[in-house]
Amino acid sequence: MKLFVREHLPLIGFTIVQLFIVLLVYWFDGYSDLPTALYAVFLGICLLIAYLAYRYWSHRKLYERLSSPQASLKESIQHADAAPLSRALNELLQSQYSHYQKQLKSWERKQQNHLTFMNQWVHQMKTPLSVIELIAQNGEGPQFESITEETDRMRAGLEMVLYMARLETFEQDFHVDKVSLREIVNEVIGENKRLFIRSYVYPEIEVDSGLTVETDAKWLRFILQQLLSNAIKYSAGNREKVTVAASSQNRAVILEIKDRGVGIPSSDLSRVFYPFYTGENGRQFKESTGMGLYLVKEVIEKLNHEIEIQSEVGQGTTVRIRFPYAVH
Repeated sequence: MKLFVREHLPLIGFTIVQLFIVLLVYWFDGYSDLPTALYAVFLGICLLIAYLAYRYWSHRKLYERLSSPQASLKESIQHADAAPLSRALNELLQSQYSHYQKQLKSWERKQQNHLTFMNQWVHQMKTPLSVIELIAQNGEGPQFESITEETDRMRAGLEMVLYMARLETFEQDFHVDKVSLREIVNEVIGENKRLFIRSYVYPEIEVDSGLTVETDAKWLRFILQQLLSNAIKYSAGNREKVTVAASSQNRAVILEIKDRGVGIPSSDLSRVFYPFYTGENGRQFKESTGMGLYLVKEVIEKLNHEIEIQSEVGQGTTVRIRFPYAVH
């Protein structure tokens, strides 16, 4: 209603001025029958009110749509008035909606084809990578150790690409179940044992075997893989421990990964979860992609867990994952 009044204020003002001018013309012409003149003005105002009432009634749905924006484009084209302007606008919206739907479906097909290609490519690359690893394991000497190290990096990169592709269809690719934290931590540390040895960093596990959380084991393994990889990378060579600990707090379970590495500058700490952000450490450690913590944050939010990070330069970094309502 407010929109209707605002739109027709010029018409109302113009009509009032027009009636006043007509009165003045009759007055200056010598017409002195005031009641008749006022009656004519009254009729003119009644006709204006009748027109405005008809205009509002015939365009009410249009004004309602314009005054209260709909949640989606589809809702805005469901109802139309019989008035020509309203029908024309509705036809335009329907045409735009149809065009939008076609473009959206086209982009969805392209996105799906891209994801399918990425998945197939990653799986195809794993086969020659496994062959290279097998050859390197059967060989002796520093050159074969270097090959093994590089294949480990390649496998980690391929896994990141695969999980990033799966993140687009996360709702179709996760299964929540009760997971033993001790078991999954042991698995991830075992998968990274060569990286621990090469980096002269030692794992320390302080997780009770009875602690369980409700989460997706596959995605939690990915999260731990990324966090442990960072902890090892930024602690390499200091011969310190990387501690993985868990504790219960009220009804929540807190999983903590703590390293004694280089730490994160305070200026970078608030942005470590941004995509492609590497910060000061990323410029020193050239292998950083800036995607690991971003993906971790995205997965944790989708799983309805929480994450926080604390760090001090030269002292190390602590990452905590909180599983709400894990203790029953």
